[in-house]
Amino acid sequence: MSGPSWVPAGLDVDQPSGARIYDYLLGGGHNFALDRAVGEQLMAALPGADHVARLNRSFLRRAVLSMVSSGVRQFLDLGSGIPTVGNVHEIAQHADEQARVVYVDWDAVAAAHSELLLEGNERATMVQADMCVPDTILEAAETRRVLNFDEPIGLLMIGVLHFVPDEQRPGDIVAAYRDRLAAGSYLAMSHFTADTRPEEMAAAVEVSKRSSEQLCPRSREEITALFAGFDLVEPGLVSTALWRPDSPVELGLDADHSEIYAGVGRKP
Repeated sequence: MSGPSWVPAGLDVDQPSGARIYDYLLGGGHNFALDRAVGEQLMAALPGADHVARLNRSFLRRAVLSMVSSGVRQFLDLGSGIPTVGNVHEIAQHADEQARVVYVDWDAVAAAHSELLLEGNERATMVQADMCVPDTILEAAETRRVLNFDEPIGLLMIGVLHFVPDEQRPGDIVAAYRDRLAAGSYLAMSHFTADTRPEEMAAAVEVSKRSSEQLCPRSREEITALFAGFDLVEPGLVSTALWRPDSPVELGLDADHSEIYAGVGRKP
């Protein structure tokens, strides 16, 4: 490490990162000037983008708790990003201290900060890898140490597949993970869409080209197709705020227009 403990040595701070921009939108402190600049441009292109990010984070919490209530005690969090308030292991292990979590992200800051946060927690680990190469993650020694693939797993793909272009065949990526999961496993997914504010989303896509990951928003139909092999649970694929909100406060001012669809599916 060099500088602050969360900055890996040799990190290129001249390339904005999707994980660090998201951290900025959530009010985190693990980002750099260029990440913040792109974050501000994103909020100008898509007003309320920071609110959208918070709704997405709230969906993660509710999805994890829903899976825990259904008996899931282990989670694979793909594209987990930089740890902030309400991490998956904190949510799941608060409900059951035996819960186990594998975080996956290719971002060096996300990986470094996760490793610091998880030090001493034998039931949670970080794998620095590209989620688009499933075997690298599924066969990683730390993944195999923490997760038992003979039992149900909660697969989390929260706000990550909209960074995977069509030519990388995101449906095939999801299927590669799905096929390794035991029956009774769940998939929680959230994904940007242009269905609600097409002009603003087009502007956001242009802004995203200045970072290491470009946004690829998809339609409700296209996102639903990514759940192939899973049975969507109620209320189906909806805006993040409308997925089993705990209170009216969580709905926000514009619950129907969060610009992100969210859903949870169960593998039969």
